[in-house]
Amino acid sequence: MKPRALLAVLLAAASLGAAEKKNVLMIAGRPSHGPGEHEHNAGIQLLAAGLRQGAADLVEVDVALGGQWPAPERVAKADTIVIYSDGGGGHPALPHLEELEKKMAAGTGFVCLHYAVEPAYERAGWLSVDGKPVSPPPVGRSSTGKGAKEFKEWLGGYFEQHWSVNPHWTADFRSLPDHPVSSGVKPFGSNDEWYFNMRFRDGMEGVTPILSAVAPAETMSRGEGPHAGNPDVKRLVLEEKKPQVVAWAVQRKDGGRGFGFTGGHFHRGWSNDSQRTLVLNAIVWTAKAQVPSQGVVSRFTEAELSANLDPKPPRKAPKKK
Repeated sequence: MKPRALLAVLLAAASLGAAEKKNVLMIAGRPSHGPGEHEHNAGIQLLAAGLRQGAADLVEVDVALGGQWPAPERVAKADTIVIYSDGGGGHPALPHLEELEKKMAAGTGFVCLHYAVEPAYERAGWLSVDGKPVSPPPVGRSSTGKGAKEFKEWLGGYFEQHWSVNPHWTADFRSLPDHPVSSGVKPFGSNDEWYFNMRFRDGMEGVTPILSAVAPAETMSRGEGPHAGNPDVKRLVLEEKKPQVVAWAVQRKDGGRGFGFTGGHFHRGWSNDSQRTLVLNAIVWTAKAQVPSQGVVSRFTEAELSANLDPKPPRKAPKKK
């Protein structure tokens, strides 16, 4: 083959490889909480850098920062959408559910990290026998809040107030399932705000638990409340000592894939190679790219781990009694 013809073939092959890359749209929420906590902008940029290190031949990354929702043309290109933000009524996805519905119906992936697994909460629909609102709602009732139905379908599960809980505790993940998102991930432990008792799909349809650990009794020490505890979760923790699912993957009937990860409160958590690799693997998997057998490997210096943190005032020291 003549050199010019060979060059043309190589360029065509390179072009084809680039065209086959999956598009990952990563959306960071606004600054929140204290220094080193809910560092959405720094966390998203670190994970994006990890994808560029370990999966550059698989995905291209598009990042939206500061709580800004990306333009429709950017959303349209996405093969998976990753959101790391505060949740509840201020969740950045809530004003865009119709746009996301079209994407999910086409098989787009969906990843939510930490507080982003919680859509809006709504008391309407929880009524006592005399027709008056009740709080907390009856155990077992599913939320009617905005985004709840959608997150249950797209993500496989979500945080529901008065059902799920958000204590800080050290989770010991002693084993992981045989799943692409677990590739290259070693058992690990981590202190984080690991949410659990998610409102999953009925019968866990299509859902695979990825990280599970037995929560210690002290996670139920805060009484009852919208995020603190309820009779159902107390029974699971204090009596049954049932392992709690804090990260999961879902294969949807529309062909799409979802991944929920309830950790990520502390930015330092991303320095844990296993935690970071797990989430990077999941992003690649939800984009329908082939996760490398060793996982999406990334390495960062201390300076790189500390880059892009939001400017936040230091926490005030507790008053002396």
